[in-house]
Amino acid sequence: MPLTDLTRVLETADWRSREQAHEERADAYTLGRRERAAIGQVHPVDDFLFTYYPFRPGLLRRWHPGAGLLLQGAADQRRASWKWYRNEGGASQVDAAAFYEKNERVIGFIRTLLAATRQRPAHFGCFGLHEWAMVYRQGEHRHVAPLRLGQADTDAVVDGNRIGCSHFDAFRFFTPAAIGLNQLQPSRENQPVMEQAGCLHAGMDIYKWVIKLGPLVPGEVLLDSFELARDIRQLDMEASPYDLAEWGYAPVEVETPAGKTEYVRRQRAFTARSNVLRERVVSLLV
Repeated sequence: MPLTDLTRVLETADWRSREQAHEERADAYTLGRRERAAIGQVHPVDDFLFTYYPFRPGLLRRWHPGAGLLLQGAADQRRASWKWYRNEGGASQVDAAAFYEKNERVIGFIRTLLAATRQRPAHFGCFGLHEWAMVYRQGEHRHVAPLRLGQADTDAVVDGNRIGCSHFDAFRFFTPAAIGLNQLQPSRENQPVMEQAGCLHAGMDIYKWVIKLGPLVPGEVLLDSFELARDIRQLDMEASPYDLAEWGYAPVEVETPAGKTEYVRRQRAFTARSNVLRERVVSLLV
């Protein structure tokens, strides 16, 4: 994409204002993580987005305008040294053509996956039991928080419910005893045809895909995807078998009819939010 093929020119005051707002929003999102890391503390809910997804807080702070926007007066700023930017005549823009050429396969996979997930009917019958299957009949667990019902009663919840996890990156953490209980067998290979928008983990993963798309995605979309993942993670853990009262979280008791109803109500809202983001991201990948 040559510098003359532009959709819009952003004057210096305009893009600097947007960049500053982005950095302030990102700093607010990562403050807790940065403070805990400085003193060696961990958080069973909030730290997930920085450990499971191996992206440093600094990546959130880096604002990109997205493809097709020319930033006046930016070539002599720090952006001039960033990868995937072209600088000319004191202006700077994302080198979308170079990024596409280098990352064509990944971009194609993300576009196909997000579009298909958005179009596929959402399922609302899992009730977050993937987290329960991750501790099924197992004495040691990944999280420091204790089990809310104890091991025996937690196992009984798994035994007494249908387990229907469609997301491979959740399914792969099932305990050996739980794998055969899942009515679906998601894999990396069938992910494009298995993923569906009702899945909380698929909604969180939009953040991962946006990070991989780097400078093609405007910073506002990046932070919206992080915010969605953060909000989904809270429900994911509130509906889990863990007792998180020490951290101020009340459980969504999916072992009860009322808890299942509450889970699905919030799950539907996240499905709508995630599909809006999927559409926004896919629209950028033309």
